[in-house]
Amino acid sequence: MKLNLSKKMFKVFIFLSLVSLFADMTYEGGRSIFGSYAKILGASALLASLATAGEFLGYISRFISGMIATRLKSSKVYWGLTISGYVVNLIAIPLLAFSRNWFIAILLIFLERIGKGLRSPARDVILAEVTEKMGRGKAFGLHETLDQIGAVAGPLIVSISLFVTNSNYPITFLILAIPAFLSLFFLFGAYLEYPNVKAAEKNFEKKSFKSKDNMKIFWLYSIAMSLVSLGFISWVNVSYILKASNVFPDYSIATFYLIAMLADGLLALPIGLMYDKFGLVSLIFAPIASILIIPFLFTQNFISVAIASVFWGIVMAIYESNARAAIADILPENKRAFGYGVFGLGFGIAWMIGSAIYGYLYEISPSLIVYFAIITEAVAFILLYVLNILKNSK
Repeated sequence: MKLNLSKKMFKVFIFLSLVSLFADMTYEGGRSIFGSYAKILGASALLASLATAGEFLGYISRFISGMIATRLKSSKVYWGLTISGYVVNLIAIPLLAFSRNWFIAILLIFLERIGKGLRSPARDVILAEVTEKMGRGKAFGLHETLDQIGAVAGPLIVSISLFVTNSNYPITFLILAIPAFLSLFFLFGAYLEYPNVKAAEKNFEKKSFKSKDNMKIFWLYSIAMSLVSLGFISWVNVSYILKASNVFPDYSIATFYLIAMLADGLLALPIGLMYDKFGLVSLIFAPIASILIIPFLFTQNFISVAIASVFWGIVMAIYESNARAAIADILPENKRAFGYGVFGLGFGIAWMIGSAIYGYLYEISPSLIVYFAIITEAVAFILLYVLNILKNSK
């Protein structure tokens, strides 16, 4: 696979990909056992669920970070947000080893999510820059593939550690400090190789190639993808439905999630290559896959739920590769940090609202879930189709 990158740009891309791989190993490993750890620390189920509020804080910090990077145009600001975000994101997990009550543990989870939000917009801008000649779909797809290797390896390391140490949680969290250190090591390597971010150059682009038109397309794109998110059933809902069915043992629910993560990782690169070939039209597979999750999920046999898990992974792969790559193509460099921040906030809030709606519909009438998924994703499909026409007409 020809990458069409200079030696320096290729090195930075690999460093940033390794940063994500080891970072995912750390925080996905930690998150995989946080619920059971909170119970050990004395939290009730309701109190433990408060940790999910960290997702909302993460989306808010993502928006704020994007605004800061856009307003304070400086390479130091871009890298400062990226590095500080990763430090907070990664250090919080090993520190769980020293938490002696559930309140401190939940605060650390909040910090972990806030850190992830802080670093995401600026990091994505840098990633888009260094891979400009590579093909952004291919770049973000390959980046997501390496990212998901970490997402699978982290929980696996945690599982092995708990088995070997007879469920010693503090030691397990401390082990996760090793990939955290490696992630930060490669992050500083990327910074040293590429300290000057083009999007942060003060005299960059007073010209604006149809920037107003671009912003209209961006807002339409954000609305369309937020609707995809609204109708995309969260894994919290999926795992609850599977548990409530009393058909599957708990370990198989974790297995289905592993299948979803593997599908995400294996399909991210091919999906990214589709974006480079077909552009925005490749995004229409997200609402289609999102709808298909529901009937396979409710069929409730192992094969059908495994297929539902694959579709769930496909939607995540499209979001993490093509959806992020599209922002870099729609917006000029000096507006991308703002774009990533706004897009992440809209997508995240819509996903949380959708998750609550799915939970409510399941309680009153599970059959309504099908109609909700079809309606939201059909509207999203139409908007993405119209968006593709508008983009190609420019």
